[in-house]
Amino acid sequence: MEQKEISQAVISRLPRYFRYLGELKDEGVERISSQELSELMQVTASQIRQDFNNFGGFGQQGYGYNVEYLYDEISKILGLNKTHHLIIIGAGNLGQAIGNYMNFERRGFILKGLFDCNPALEGKKVRGISVQPMDHIGEFVKENDIDIAVLTIPKTSAVAIAEELVSYGIKAIWNFAHVDLHVPEGIQVENVHLSDSLMKLSYNINRYNSENTESRQGEGR
Repeated sequence: MEQKEISQAVISRLPRYFRYLGELKDEGVERISSQELSELMQVTASQIRQDFNNFGGFGQQGYGYNVEYLYDEISKILGLNKTHHLIIIGAGNLGQAIGNYMNFERRGFILKGLFDCNPALEGKKVRGISVQPMDHIGEFVKENDIDIAVLTIPKTSAVAIAEELVSYGIKAIWNFAHVDLHVPEGIQVENVHLSDSLMKLSYNINRYNSENTESRQGEGR
């Protein structure tokens, strides 16, 4: 049976649903309606129902959603019911910060190794894991069943390193290098540009200030 194509907009909302449902579950909430979830998340109830209908619906009309069941189902959709082994390429400030973020392991993302080309970082430990030289990556990936590589390296080397990682059998790349990676079909890439997010924030500040200025000028007429 052919799988239904799910839009990237829907996929991008799933982690947010998962986070809110996790908080509700921790608070002991057993059931919630789409309207109540809408008020919490500032997403329309209609949008929530449409999103969930892509995966079978999960709720009953007039009865709402079982929070724990929905949380577990979204966990499965996101693949969080499986364990993923990852390595970090680039053990500078960002790489170390990601390596120290404990919440990834709660979601099944297990850090197995860190690598850097800077000899001064070799042997430095991040949560007990020593930074290794780059020429150890190939063997390490194969021996430790690594499926995700995190790139926190300059864009000048990111493309070549990504090609190398694909040849070692890496299935997915979480890319923080300031360049979009284009890899063979079947290799999953999530390009994360921190400056893009900051510029979006700047735009929203600018738009809000402009609207307020126009509003005040209108009131003064």
